[in-house]
Amino acid sequence: MTDNDTIVRTLLAEHGRTYCDESGFTLKDKPSPLFQLLVLTILLAKPISADIAAAANAELRRIGVRTARGTLRTDWQQRVDALGRAHYKRYDESTATRLEQAAQLVLDRWHGDLRKLAAESDHDPEAAADLLTEIPGIGPAGADIFLREAQAVWHWCRPYLDARVLDGARQAGLPYSRRGLAAVFEGRDAVRLGAALVRITTQED
Repeated sequence: MTDNDTIVRTLLAEHGRTYCDESGFTLKDKPSPLFQLLVLTILLAKPISADIAAAANAELRRIGVRTARGTLRTDWQQRVDALGRAHYKRYDESTATRLEQAAQLVLDRWHGDLRKLAAESDHDPEAAADLLTEIPGIGPAGADIFLREAQAVWHWCRPYLDARVLDGARQAGLPYSRRGLAAVFEGRDAVRLGAALVRITTQED
């Protein structure tokens, strides 16, 4: 077993939990789970702890924020109240608005199905990231969050090695060039390993 193998085993054991896992839903390449990931991404894009964002995502799902159409059937106060129950404070009102705007755009442009965004990108990760940033509440960092998780079902994204993952690799003692780290990811659970590397960077935040 190499040093890299030992590091990876430790990372996966201690930090290899995805944000979808933490939020309590299984990601699938279907409209509803992909939209739920988008909602989670919008929540995580704010300077809020991952556990609070995950709890907020769960509360929003309970009121029907599972699809773009479902989101638009909720009103602003319902979304604010759901965020409040999860202690998602300071950004609850603006996020409630952003969720409606995001749902409307996803419905108008991709008929509520983010698989159509993937098709529009020609399954190119950089193009997909650019398209994601057109959604209200999603910036470049948010696009990275989404695609790191989406690579579980969008295999054409694997391995998704954004700056945060590379920084985690540097901190962990793994190769931190894209080529070097891609070799470490080969044959491994890219989603959980990417999540683990990101989580160790948050320990210093």
